[in-house]
Amino acid sequence: MTQMTLMSIFVFLFGAVVGSFLNVCIYRIPRAESIVFPSSHCPECGTKIRAFDNIPVISYLLLRGTCRACGTRISWQYPVVELLSALLTLFLFMKFHLSPTFFVLFLFCMALVVITFIDLEHQIIPDSISLPGIVAGFASSFFLPWLGWQNSLIGIVAGGGSLLLVAYGYQLLTKKEGMGGGDIKLLAMMGAFLGWRSIPFIIFTSSLFGSVVGLTLMAIRKKDSQLPIPFGPFLAFGAVLFIFYGRQLIQWYLALGGTVRG
Repeated sequence: MTQMTLMSIFVFLFGAVVGSFLNVCIYRIPRAESIVFPSSHCPECGTKIRAFDNIPVISYLLLRGTCRACGTRISWQYPVVELLSALLTLFLFMKFHLSPTFFVLFLFCMALVVITFIDLEHQIIPDSISLPGIVAGFASSFFLPWLGWQNSLIGIVAGGGSLLLVAYGYQLLTKKEGMGGGDIKLLAMMGAFLGWRSIPFIIFTSSLFGSVVGLTLMAIRKKDSQLPIPFGPFLAFGAVLFIFYGRQLIQWYLALGGTVRG
């Protein structure tokens, strides 16, 4: 077994363990609870979860998705978050190795996982993640030559400002609030970590996939346009897509445009 293979396995397992902690954050942050104390416990019966029942993904499968003490069903979210975190960590490692970029984008992606699942359940994006995230992204730009502080700063302004204008315009036209302030601060955080060039890509892809999912859900559920659909997960998807394939997709699109014009 090669050193790269061993490192990949370790990174994958590390990501899964981090995912277990992210589940704690996802559950407790919206409830204004400490993410440190008390230790992990069943939210139904309060029984402390022992170490051998807290192994990412595996414990969920062995316990068949139930609490050992009281038999309460455990949400599918737990293994999904753990597996998603593990895969994201592995893919980041494969692309960036153990570089400063890897560690910065690892923190960024883990924050996106927490934001995504909180927004899906509660339709909120906590300021306690996005605002420190903006600061962290800007601070990291001083150590990442490909980003640079000017690029990061413009990204913050472009990210937050663009969605602010969209939200304001929508409210003027419809007299309704169509986008929350959490989405605006989230896109500003994305601009801080990824730079201003990521913003058009993220807005386009998130709007595209958000529209497809929204229309599909309305067709399935027979609901009207008032169906609440959190936008944060689509922004997160666009940001992750930009990290791994953004430049290739942009180059492909520009090449396709040149071919069509020709």
